[in-house]
Amino acid sequence: MAATATFGLLRRVTLKQTKYKLFYALNNAPTDMKLRYVHSVFCKSTFCTEASGKEIERDKSTKSTISKAMRLYLERSREYEEFMRKESINYKIGRRHLANMMGEDPETFTQEDIDRAIEYLFPSGLFEPRARPLMRPPEEVFPQRKEAEFDESGRPYHFLFYTGKPNYYQLLHDVVTHLNGLNKYEDEMIRRHSYPGEADVVDFSGSEWISKDNLETLLVETINEREYDNFVKVMERLSHHPYAFRIRDFISKYRKLLISQTKASDIPKPLLGEDGKSRITVTEAQRKTARASATITHPGTGKITINGADILYFERIQSREQLI
Repeated sequence: MAATATFGLLRRVTLKQTKYKLFYALNNAPTDMKLRYVHSVFCKSTFCTEASGKEIERDKSTKSTISKAMRLYLERSREYEEFMRKESINYKIGRRHLANMMGEDPETFTQEDIDRAIEYLFPSGLFEPRARPLMRPPEEVFPQRKEAEFDESGRPYHFLFYTGKPNYYQLLHDVVTHLNGLNKYEDEMIRRHSYPGEADVVDFSGSEWISKDNLETLLVETINEREYDNFVKVMERLSHHPYAFRIRDFISKYRKLLISQTKASDIPKPLLGEDGKSRITVTEAQRKTARASATITHPGTGKITINGADILYFERIQSREQLI
């Protein structure tokens, strides 16, 4: 009876109890009870160790299986990042060499200076701008790619991964966040009896929303017409908010400036000649070491005279087409 009671005491011992009680119960138990208890504990611990080992092996096999599926994706992403890093370094080196060739300061040599230098050093008669020589940052030349969206275990980085278009819905989420913030700020200003003035109104009349293709390039995702219309609607609502000037930079990022008209001062005024015909003479034509002056007469005869000769003065057809 005592042995049974002692064994029952051992059965009631839990992990939350102290080691003192456990050792006390073992010391008071008979020898055979001690051996059976130790054997059962040893078997259970061995079983737990084997089970935990199998779970670890199962986790490793699952992780390795997912890693194989994601390995090619991650390798391509790393290769693209390395490629863009090298191209960016080459662009900076080329810009410095180009500035030295033009006698300019490399630190203040802008993209406009680069375009002007390329046009000066590599004149082209091609009419298609995309076929002409250019030197642009690699981000503008090579198409962007999405960064790795999953880790090696297959877990997504973005919390909107389930939508299939996380960047697009992240943009809509940001718009709603800004809109709620502006509404809260407006309520605070109303309580203070403060209202926006005319100087705070944002004027977007000289720009328009970026096109669907440009938005897809910016998001690195493909969207349909309905989703693009939703984007325009929410941006219109955000831009018409009384306090939209507080997030001017965010809105301007999705606006495209319209092509400004040529200033009237840039167009030479026609002069009336003795024969009653209007003439415009341009004398600042320059290309490398060549200098030229051109005179256009209205009304004219349709003839082209170049240094006393006709259009055949230029031997290359491209030069003739460019003149016409």
